[in-house]
Amino acid sequence: MKIPQAVQLSELIHRKVADFIELCEGLDEETASRSTTGRWSPKEIVSHLCGPEGIGHMPTIYAILERETPTLEIEVENPFFTEDRGRKTFAELLGEFEREYDHIANFVAGLSEEQLDRKAHMPFLRETGFGEYPTLAVWIQLIGEYHLGSHTDHMRKILEALGVRPGISGKQASQKAHVDLPSSFM
Repeated sequence: MKIPQAVQLSELIHRKVADFIELCEGLDEETASRSTTGRWSPKEIVSHLCGPEGIGHMPTIYAILERETPTLEIEVENPFFTEDRGRKTFAELLGEFEREYDHIANFVAGLSEEQLDRKAHMPFLRETGFGEYPTLAVWIQLIGEYHLGSHTDHMRKILEALGVRPGISGKQASQKAHVDLPSSFM
């Protein structure tokens, strides 16, 4: 029996979240707040993955479901690291991250093929193999596979630069995270 695409996408997100959380296990507050020159700190990476404070990534999904081919301007280089998030502990930010992606994954699991086939206009994807009119299924895959995967790799590199042995020893989060997306998307 074929597993529905919505369930596959939901499971993908759950796997990528588990990989990221495993990578961050045991990271202390001091290290989570440090960064290497010109790079984000671990807290900033988690904040970025959470998306805009108070709304996260769900508005993009809702827009695709509720409007006909909405144009979505995505702030790809914004860490969304607000003063409030700066006061949170790393564990609190990871909790926010986990809740955000659990919400996405659980919501996605109930979508129909027709809903997953709806399209959006995303100009920042123009020069990629995905094109600037991805389906909702492609957008969800980008969020799960590529965005989470690339930032898991990003976090691993930051932790190594900070002298921390990452939680997923030697395991690369996603081979597929290295496609030709705009560098700012990663």
